[in-house]
Amino acid sequence: MTDSNFTIGFIGLGLIGGSIARGIRRVFPNYKIIGLDEEQETMQKALKEGIIDTIATDCKRDFSDCSYVFLCAPVQYNIIYLKDLKDSIRKDCILTDVGSVKGEIHKKIEELGMEDCFIGGHPMVGSEKAGFSYSSDRLVENAYYFITPTGQVSEEKVREFTGFIEELGALTIILNYEQHDAFTAAISHVPHIIAAELVHIVKEMDTDQGILKQLAAGGFKDITRIASSSPVVWEQISLSNKGNIKKLLTRARNHIDEIIEALDSEDHRYLNDYFKEAGEYRDSVPDSAIGLMEKNYEIFIDIPDEPGTIATTTTLLALNHVSIKNIGIIHNREFEEGVFKIMLYDEESAKKAKKILRDKNYMIYERK
Repeated sequence: MTDSNFTIGFIGLGLIGGSIARGIRRVFPNYKIIGLDEEQETMQKALKEGIIDTIATDCKRDFSDCSYVFLCAPVQYNIIYLKDLKDSIRKDCILTDVGSVKGEIHKKIEELGMEDCFIGGHPMVGSEKAGFSYSSDRLVENAYYFITPTGQVSEEKVREFTGFIEELGALTIILNYEQHDAFTAAISHVPHIIAAELVHIVKEMDTDQGILKQLAAGGFKDITRIASSSPVVWEQISLSNKGNIKKLLTRARNHIDEIIEALDSEDHRYLNDYFKEAGEYRDSVPDSAIGLMEKNYEIFIDIPDEPGTIATTTTLLALNHVSIKNIGIIHNREFEEGVFKIMLYDEESAKKAKKILRDKNYMIYERK
């Protein structure tokens, strides 16, 4: 797929749309890319950087010659754009999206009779930042990328599009949209809600002096990190996938009721099995692939409480060209080791930092 006449359209050039466009420009530099975004500044920036070749001004007209069109705007806007694209795109065009919930857009595709050209997509990537300025040409590289074709799109189109996404470095998984929404509810949507609830519990118990806020630094903050995600985004996701989320929350509520019963009856066996099974399954989850929640690259070390030790450690890494994302002292270490936390930008930096520090006889702890 190196045809210079191959044209790809993007509606939405934020973090995900911008990153996929950058990836295409890197892997397929001869492809023509047309971009549309609600922010004029974003389109001008993408054009100036050479990521897109043309700025679209009319959705019905400007995407008519595209082989692929990526819908990368919020789902409610994507549905509006579908109506504009229905009678304007080529018959052999592949229409796709990048939304984290698939049911709503797939149902709209069925309603509009566009099933023969739609292949849903969901790259399992994210970032603490949003917008084109933070997009990366390698964001989807080595990340899982869900492909959710309709029942009427041809196998040839599915193979073609799947191969295209794999050329960008992503790891594709093909399944129907109902499975997708059930799976993402389990591994992303419900965990976000539970993380938020854990924070609410601590917040409601906290004192006027904020004692719990201080004690929660470290492990508690790590396991509830996703509670700091965009409330607007998670309001929309929760309502878009409410059926699957409600089923799992009901199941979780039943499990909590069973735990309460086990506590009341002092059922040691039940409690032990509950924690054991959870631990065994969690430890079997691989670290290698990028999942729905952004992975933290952290190392923990012991350092003496002496003037200059933090500066010495960070300077050592800087002199070896290792960029540090963040640092912190872990005061609550009841269930974990390591006084000083160093957060890196990527896996390569973390490996390099660990080698440098080990060579200097630092004690390093790795979290599972």
